[in-house]
Amino acid sequence: MNFEEKKFPEGFLWGGATAANQLEGGFHEGNKGLNIADVLPGGKERLKLLQSPGFNFEMDTEKYSYPNHEAIDFYHHYKEDIALFAEMGFKVYRMSIAWTRIFPNGTELEPNEAGLAFYDRVFDELHKYGIEPVVTMSHYEMPVNLVKEYGGWRSREVVTFFERYAKVILNRYKNKVKYWLTFNEINSGLEMPILGLGFAIQKEEDKYQPTFQAFHHQFVASSLAVKACHEIIPDAKIGCMILYIPTYSFDSNPENVMYALQEGRFFNNFCADVQVRGEYPTFIQRYFREHNIKLEIQPGDLELLKKYPVDFISFSYYMSRTEMKEKLTGEIVEGNILGGVKNPFVKASEWGWEIDPIGLRITLNELYDRYRKPLFVVENGLGAKDKVEEDGSINDDYRIEYLRDHIKQMREAIEDGVELMGYTPWGCIDLVSASTGEMSKRYGLIYVDKHDDGSGTLERKRKQSFFWYKDVIATNGAKI
Repeated sequence: MNFEEKKFPEGFLWGGATAANQLEGGFHEGNKGLNIADVLPGGKERLKLLQSPGFNFEMDTEKYSYPNHEAIDFYHHYKEDIALFAEMGFKVYRMSIAWTRIFPNGTELEPNEAGLAFYDRVFDELHKYGIEPVVTMSHYEMPVNLVKEYGGWRSREVVTFFERYAKVILNRYKNKVKYWLTFNEINSGLEMPILGLGFAIQKEEDKYQPTFQAFHHQFVASSLAVKACHEIIPDAKIGCMILYIPTYSFDSNPENVMYALQEGRFFNNFCADVQVRGEYPTFIQRYFREHNIKLEIQPGDLELLKKYPVDFISFSYYMSRTEMKEKLTGEIVEGNILGGVKNPFVKASEWGWEIDPIGLRITLNELYDRYRKPLFVVENGLGAKDKVEEDGSINDDYRIEYLRDHIKQMREAIEDGVELMGYTPWGCIDLVSASTGEMSKRYGLIYVDKHDDGSGTLERKRKQSFFWYKDVIATNGAKI
């Protein structure tokens, strides 16, 4: 056996990550249809608005602004942006295809050629610089028509629509894309069904049955996409994508330890177990029984899930979560995605997201120990307000510190024996924040002159983190 020190392997996939709906703009160009993000107003309350009972998925431009409509206009600036990615030395670029650029309503029998041609141009530009695309098929941008007419993933018919879409893009880009992801942060549907599952929970509705029926339909669709990918592009790899938040017990009280275990397992492992192991986990069966959930499973569904699991696991990591069974109001953390109680041992960002680099090492070990499949960190980053100095420089040393500390923990996990494919920090270029619709909550290594009120020139500037990350990639992480 080889017990030598392990470092970032040769061929490690360094890059950056974005999503179509948060940077492309051009929301009505090239015959594109409306998706969920297009009717999502700006502002810190936008997710609450979208999930409020009676939301009708219509735009009200007199009352609200819609930052995703222009975003940073990657639709017209992609050549400039990809050149900057290449300057940093990207090996891969994680992006998504907007479903409604290919099937504007989601139900068409034939795809939209203008949308297909746009991504041909993007992929060709990436390959010009030797950058491999990592493509998410569905990233919080379900066609609005499928929500209105079918109730999103509640409907089994949406599986057919998604399979058609997946086969079209797999066939079209079979010579251009070798890394695919099915659904972005699929488990987010447990907390935000409007984004992850494409439907709102109405006030009077029993949320459990439609939520888990929708998950079942997504699992079937994911396996059908894996099947199609293996048949159409035999040398490609296709993975799942989950939002992973390691869950700590507040203390050593066995009640709290058990509660933290159950909460973490439910959120982090339920969706991953089905997509990676190809079967529903045993712990979910009790949950289904206690909440009177009876899934409609068609003949052949379970066999399909078992036969076509994903090839690797990709995930986002931003924070950890601390839990106790009986919470007191003063201890609840509002900023964290899933709440929880305050962890006194970690700092938090301006938006209240707790910063826990060691939690990434814990995540990598937990996932690899459980699944023994290659892992890929496809989102990780710090949202912060950046200041442009008089000389044009942007000194985001806080972002450099955040990324450095997390990359160090990835290296520790590799030393632990974790098989890690790559790292694409979130928002390699500034884009619209998914949670708040703000431009001022910046994640990028590249600054874009666009502001919360919609003003700005769209000029791109290199932040200090741009040059730092360029050095990290050039040395394959050796300087961390």
